[in-house]
Amino acid sequence: MNFYKHCIAMVALLLFSIGATHSQAQEASEKSDIDPVATAILKRMSDFIGKTKQFTVTTENTLEYLLDSGHRIDIDVLANVIVSRPNNLRAERRGKLVDQIFYYNGNVLTLYHPETNLYATESVPENYLELFRYMANTLGFAVPVSDLILEGSYSLLMEDVTLAAYLGRSNINGVLCDQLLFSRPGVDFQVWVAVGDQPFPYKYVVTDTSAPDRMSIRTTMRDWNFTPELKKTEFTFTPPDGAHKIEFLPF
Repeated sequence: MNFYKHCIAMVALLLFSIGATHSQAQEASEKSDIDPVATAILKRMSDFIGKTKQFTVTTENTLEYLLDSGHRIDIDVLANVIVSRPNNLRAERRGKLVDQIFYYNGNVLTLYHPETNLYATESVPENYLELFRYMANTLGFAVPVSDLILEGSYSLLMEDVTLAAYLGRSNINGVLCDQLLFSRPGVDFQVWVAVGDQPFPYKYVVTDTSAPDRMSIRTTMRDWNFTPELKKTEFTFTPPDGAHKIEFLPF
């Protein structure tokens, strides 16, 4: 499996299936399998993000990967994401894995590769959840932290969860956060939620527990802006001079 396919597989662990020390997590688990404090914070975060009409955020994604030689390495991808509900999205990604911009205006998805000046377009579903599923299952790529930005993400994240634990507070780059741990068959995930009137997710770690190497994707979400000035044209691709249209080539 190449780097990019591994990344998609990791993202799919949460979205498309239906910190802390080990001792801290074990202690929380022994007290209660589902801690209502943890679920309440996650629900508050989900409600806040789901009700926000538009926002921009920068995500820094680190994917752990195991080489054939047995050495573990990190692959980093930076993404600038713009969301305008109900169904507009733009994401620009830069890194070793990808160099691309994709646009979604409610019914058409366009993927543009600036380095080669190539682009592809496709008619897609008209809501975020079905769009993300279509992108991963048919086209082979995903939006960073897509399962956190959906309306009603709480029910999606809590599906089949067998452990929910509150692990206290920590300060990450000056942002005070509540740290939460959740477990479901095949995957553990941690979410750090900002304390205060704007409970946005600041850090997100998804770990594949179904394999012995237990690889993770770590994401930091910074520079949240909940009152951006956006134009409708930002979500529709206009081919630059010399651009060539091609068919989507699934990864």
